[in-house]
Amino acid sequence: MELLPVKRALLSVTDKSGLPELARFLSAAGVELVSTGGTRKLLMEAGLPVTAVSDVTGFPEILGGRVKTLHPHIHGGILADKDNPEHLATLAKHGIAPFDMVVVNLYAFEKALEKGLALPEMVEQIDIGGPTLLRASAKNFSSILVVPDPAFYPEVMDTLAQNAMAAPLPLRQKTAAATFAKTSAYDAAIAAYLKDA
Repeated sequence: MELLPVKRALLSVTDKSGLPELARFLSAAGVELVSTGGTRKLLMEAGLPVTAVSDVTGFPEILGGRVKTLHPHIHGGILADKDNPEHLATLAKHGIAPFDMVVVNLYAFEKALEKGLALPEMVEQIDIGGPTLLRASAKNFSSILVVPDPAFYPEVMDTLAQNAMAAPLPLRQKTAAATFAKTSAYDAAIAAYLKDA
């Protein structure tokens, strides 16, 4: 798909800089916003309509937030190939709405390292859902726009505005490549820490 219309976005970020502006831009264009925890609270405080992930999954966050987005109603909506009729039929059969955009950044593991936390506390700084969302979206860049860093927000907004709220394939491939670089570096930092902890 060369141009991907953006109608539904999942937002779940640790670094919230620039997010209200991006979310306002999306909402003003009629994009449905779906979000988690603190990100959803920020968007609601900004007066934006936002659907809770738990309303999409029909299941509450559990295990102290360790499990919230790991669900077929989230990942089915992210991983479906929109050019594949069988994938679209599967979504329809199971009542899964597709996502067109995923805006996620990760727990700041390296910043936590600077605090010299004990091993059990450091383990809690290892993001699971975030990298999973990012990798799933980056894999499926043919059908979804992944935004792994606030540095991309201006380019994303400009490009969507210039293309009637559709994301061109070159932008999607560019952000997918950046996403895999980020998740790779994130895993490398965790591996290095655990090796020497």
